[in-house]
Amino acid sequence: MSATVMMEPIADASPRLKARMAGVFYLVTILTRMFVEIFVRNRLVISDDAAATATNIMANESLWWWGFAGDIVAFASYIALTALLYELFKPVNRSLSLVAAFFSLVASAVQAISSLFHLAPLFLLGSARYLNVFKVEQLQALALVFLRLRVAAYHSIGLVFFGLYLLLVGILILRSTFLPRILGVLMVLAGLSYVLFLSPALAQSLQPYILVFPGVGQISLCLWLLVTGLNAQRWKEQASAAGQ
Repeated sequence: MSATVMMEPIADASPRLKARMAGVFYLVTILTRMFVEIFVRNRLVISDDAAATATNIMANESLWWWGFAGDIVAFASYIALTALLYELFKPVNRSLSLVAAFFSLVASAVQAISSLFHLAPLFLLGSARYLNVFKVEQLQALALVFLRLRVAAYHSIGLVFFGLYLLLVGILILRSTFLPRILGVLMVLAGLSYVLFLSPALAQSLQPYILVFPGVGQISLCLWLLVTGLNAQRWKEQASAAGQ
């Protein structure tokens, strides 16, 4: 099945249905990321203790695999969310909506690639014979290095592109007539917060405060889309004015 055929149901759906579908995918993304970060990585990874981290992971191997599955679900649902929001915001500014979608896809690709580092400890800490040339302590240290590389890639690259995406979505909301402007303001602030990860030292010094706006902005937009959707009449008027 071609990508064009797959996108036809999205393009043909009503604007309010698209908005609520976007809310569902947004909620799935948020919940899966919370599960992976809070109940898997934060629970099992001890940032300064390679031995304890290795012990935790191998003692909870199934949970660690569920964490990887959660990463994939979050990645897939965010791709769907990106496609839906692109369709919703085309009447506002097609070019800006396309650029926003590009930034989201880049961020999602970085997330997908960095998730592969999540699997590295399972291979390094396994019982493969070719790893016998390394000491246990060396393998444990390497496993923690890969986990830190995942964080570095996701924060230094992925979150910056996510920030640019949220920033542009916020601008599109402010320019729209079918969503509340306060959501646009919150999304702009969320995007600017993530863009600060261009300077890891600055972002680190501002945590956890730097994560307040992304949390409030994205949850607010998610709930609005899920519960209210959008003003379909105004969306159609803006689409008609844009010649779509």
